[in-house]
Amino acid sequence: MPAPWLLAIALLIGLLVLLPSRRLRVGGFRARTVGWYALGLWVLGMALAVRPMGTRFLVPIVLLAYLAPFVAGPEQWQRLRTRTGRRGAGRVVRPIKDVTPTEEADRLAGR
Repeated sequence: MPAPWLLAIALLIGLLVLLPSRRLRVGGFRARTVGWYALGLWVLGMALAVRPMGTRFLVPIVLLAYLAPFVAGPEQWQRLRTRTGRRGAGRVVRPIKDVTPTEEADRLAGR
C-alpha cells in the first residue's frame, strides 16, 4: 500500500491539473486531447514531487504547460487548431488552381 502522503500529493496534483484542463476543454479541444494533456502534466508533476532530481529541466516545462492555457485565450487556441489542418465552421475551402499547360500553349511554344 502506498504511503498516505504519496496519495495526498497525487490527489493534490490531480486537482491542480484539472484547472488548465478545463480551460482547454472550454477552448474547444477534444476530450481525448485534453485527457492526454492532463495525464502528461500529472505524470510530470508526480515526477517532480517524488524524485526532484531533474528540476532544472522539468520545472520550466511544467510551468509552461500549466500556465499556457491561462495566458492564451480560447480564440488563440482556436487559431492554433485551424492552422494545423482542422477546418472551422466558417472557413471557406478554395479550389485547387489548375496550372497544367494546355496543348495549345505547347504548340505555340514549338514543342
